[in-house]
Amino acid sequence: MFKLIGIAAGYYFFGWWGVLLGLIVGSVIDRVRALGEGALNPMQHAVRQAVFLETVFIAMGKLAKADGRVSEEEIAHAEEFMQKLGMTAEHRQLAISWFRKGSDPAFDIEPVLMRFNAVCGHTRNLKDMLLVYLIVMAHADGHFHPAEDELLTAMAGRLGYGPEAFKHLLNMVLNQSHFGGQQADPAAALDDAYKALGVTKDSTDAEVKRAWRKLMSQYHPDKLMGQGVPEDMIKMATEQAKEIQLAYDLVKKHRNM
Repeated sequence: MFKLIGIAAGYYFFGWWGVLLGLIVGSVIDRVRALGEGALNPMQHAVRQAVFLETVFIAMGKLAKADGRVSEEEIAHAEEFMQKLGMTAEHRQLAISWFRKGSDPAFDIEPVLMRFNAVCGHTRNLKDMLLVYLIVMAHADGHFHPAEDELLTAMAGRLGYGPEAFKHLLNMVLNQSHFGGQQADPAAALDDAYKALGVTKDSTDAEVKRAWRKLMSQYHPDKLMGQGVPEDMIKMATEQAKEIQLAYDLVKKHRNM
């Protein structure tokens, strides 16, 4: 029902582009209502998901253009990212249009980040996950262009992360993204495991365990969807959680915890 209402309202207010936005918002409301009368604030939940999705792909487009041009490689990375997420056809259409919008040199991303803060900013997990997706995307080719690094740091600042806090998150995500216990050097693998958990060799067993629990909670699918991450964007978070578990298992084995 709300899907049809969303399509009609979207077309009335925004034209054909609004049809796609109305479709995604209406679909989410219908899905949340299907959970039962106990579901809280379905409209707010739907708006949060729509804003999260839009911000991710507009910011990705902005990052791709940061070095002056969007290369075929970067377009392929964005396409691969959408495939990895397992996005629905309707979300893919939206994602492509938002990516192109963000890659326009004249596009100002500041209002987008302001709206994200207004709708999602009170939930730390959503801000963390937005940056996680952007870091993984920016590093898809194996390195950061200085302009990408500068833009990511600036966007993180607008979300309330100081330079040190963002650097800490960046180091964790980069190690979570490639850690799999397959490094040839066992010492290097252990170092990566500590970085993936955001702790050091000097951390106590209790601190290591606490960091692991916090990260596993942060990436829990039900928690993320409940806070506003679209369902078809959960897959990558699940992959990150697997890497975190591998890192923790290695640290536990080394420490005989």
